Amino acid sequence: MSGAASTAPVGVTGRLTDLSAAQLARLLERGASPDPEVERATAAAIADVRARGDAALFDLARRYDAAVPQRLEVPREACRHALAELAPALRAALEEAAANVRAFHAAQLPDELEVEVRPGVRLGRRPEPLARVGVYAPGGRASYPSSVLMGVVPARVAGVGEVVVCSPPGPDGLPPAAVLAACALAGADRVFAVGGAGAVAAMALGTQSVPRVDKVVGPGNAYVTEAKRQLNGVVAIDCPAGPSEVLVVADATADPELVALELLAQAEHDPRAAAVLVSVGAEPARAVADALARLLPSQARREVSEASLRAAGALLVADDLEAALAFAARYAPEHLLLMLAEPRAALPRVRNAGTVFLGASSSVAFGDYVTGANHTLPTGGLARAYSGLSTLDFVRLVTYQEVSPAAAVELAPVAATLAAAEGLPGHAAAARGRAGAVGSAPTGDAADGRGRGADADYSASPRLRAAYRVIEPY
Repeated sequence: MSGAASTAPVGVTGRLTDLSAAQLARLLERGASPDPEVERATAAAIADVRARGDAALFDLARRYDAAVPQRLEVPREACRHALAELAPALRAALEEAAANVRAFHAAQLPDELEVEVRPGVRLGRRPEPLARVGVYAPGGRASYPSSVLMGVVPARVAGVGEVVVCSPPGPDGLPPAAVLAACALAGADRVFAVGGAGAVAAMALGTQSVPRVDKVVGPGNAYVTEAKRQLNGVVAIDCPAGPSEVLVVADATADPELVALELLAQAEHDPRAAAVLVSVGAEPARAVADALARLLPSQARREVSEASLRAAGALLVADDLEAALAFAARYAPEHLLLMLAEPRAALPRVRNAGTVFLGASSSVAFGDYVTGANHTLPTGGLARAYSGLSTLDFVRLVTYQEVSPAAAVELAPVAATLAAAEGLPGHAAAARGRAGAVGSAPTGDAADGRGRGADADYSASPRLRAAYRVIEPY
């Protein structure tokens, strides 16, 4: 790349095959090491909330939000009023987005199932909604009513008993009116003017005002993400969601201006957001660099976008589509946009991404707001192991097991043999006792497997043995 590419403040440029180890690390290890100051400040906030509860939350609001809320809990009437006073166009947009989120997440509801794995052994699984969930709606640089919808609506679809929302207060002591309106529209039960790490701590630990929840979901800044990390285990959390990121794979059919707009849309989120292009061949990358240089000066959030592109942006060139997709799998982006001649043909080869957008008309912005897919997605390469927020985050899958008396007779020696091998005679006795209750329990060495030869039949019956496939060792 040459020419205009040098005028675009992009952190890493060049062919994939020519990247240095340091450049690869810069791209692939984003977010791998928490900032020590963020860790320290977050730990201090959590400890303060644990020790002082509401009093700590008021102090944190004054310190970090420059706000003095009169009370932590927002009255329901304030949410209803915000919805009633919302601009008609914005209300209509939120209603359409909520309807789409509801439809897609309702389709994800897991079914109850029951299977008879062998005669007399019935196993089942049923979804059970969580009792209380906390949704974090970020604030700070902007107002995010869409994040309210993405957390509250799926929780409602799943049947969660109580949905609590925390969002940072503004100068008037309340979250932004659009956030409050979204809470009313989505059906939040309680709303609190609490932000940052303190909000996560309050929901995880409980305070005099904020109830303790079973799970905390929703995106946030570095302090919110770190608080979720530190409190994971005290409370369940969703996927790790840090600064926003997009990776665009584009070939010669892609409109370079549309690609540039997608990169800028992510870059304007945050100075730490990541916007990456992997170009199939060099020409698309050159054209996108020109478009970035042309469009960047007119961006309303130019300073944020420039900082983002400089810190975590990249314009990369792959020799072919396979190499581009292989790099995308290593990068594991939050958003993967395939601006290709045949994006659906490439979809089966996509391995790691929070969500995938197919084709030039499928802007990431649509997914951020209105398609109905969830925009709370794993970042920092964690799409290799995590999925985005979904209905499944708001239910537990409870299994149940029923063994008939006749099946117990056949299973008892198998269970006793395994228990004896693990040195747990009480387990063996419990299994044998069930068989004994039916009147045919083996006793002595035969019951726990002692004294058998190497070629002994350890199964209860040929029928039981046939029900299981052989598992090969690693």
